[in-house]
Amino acid sequence: MKTVILIGALGKMGQAALTGLGKHKVITAGRSGDVDHIVDITSEASIRELYKKVGHFDAVVNTVGVCEYATFVEMTEAQWMTTVMSKMMGQINLVRIGQEYIADSGSFTLISGILNIKPIPFAIADATTSAAIDTFAKIVSLEMPRNTRINVVNPTVLTEAWDVYGEMMAGFQPVPSELVGKAFERSVDGFITGEVIIVDA
Repeated sequence: MKTVILIGALGKMGQAALTGLGKHKVITAGRSGDVDHIVDITSEASIRELYKKVGHFDAVVNTVGVCEYATFVEMTEAQWMTTVMSKMMGQINLVRIGQEYIADSGSFTLISGILNIKPIPFAIADATTSAAIDTFAKIVSLEMPRNTRINVVNPTVLTEAWDVYGEMMAGFQPVPSELVGKAFERSVDGFITGEVIIVDA
C-alpha cells in the first residue's frame, strides 16, 4: 500500500482517479470542501505547506488545472496567465517542490487533456498548456532524482461530465470514469515514466 496525495479529489476527474487508487491510502486535497488538506496549486507556499503537513508520501496525483476559454483574438493576457499559472506552472511546481519531499522511487501523475490533440473552439489556452505539460513530463523524466517517476494522464471528456462539456465538444465520444481511473492506476502502480497516457474513445 502506498500513501497517495490526490489533488482535486472532489471533482469529476478526481473521482475518476480515485477509482484506480483503491488499494492505497489516499490523502485528499483541494482548494475547498471536505478534503484532508486545503491547497492552492498556484501558490508555492501552499504546495510546500501541503507536503510538510502530509509528511511521508509515495505518490502525488493531480487532477486540477484552471483554464480560461475564449477565442485567440479575445483572450486577454490575464486570462492566459490564469491558465498558465494553474494548468502549467501549478503542476510544474507540484513536481519541482514535491521532489524535495516525496519518498524514494515515488511518482507524480499530472493531468493534461485531449484538446491539445483534438482542438475545439475557445480552448487555445487549455490546449497550449496541456501540450506543455505533456512535453514537461517527457523531458523532466530524464532528470528526476532518486528513481522517482512522472507521467501524465491525457483524457478526453468523461461520460459523467458530458452534461457540462458535451455541447462544446461535438463529435467527441466520452469515456467512463473507470477507464480514466485505470490510467491513473497504471501511472501510480506501474514502472513507466515520461509517458503521456492518452484515454480516448
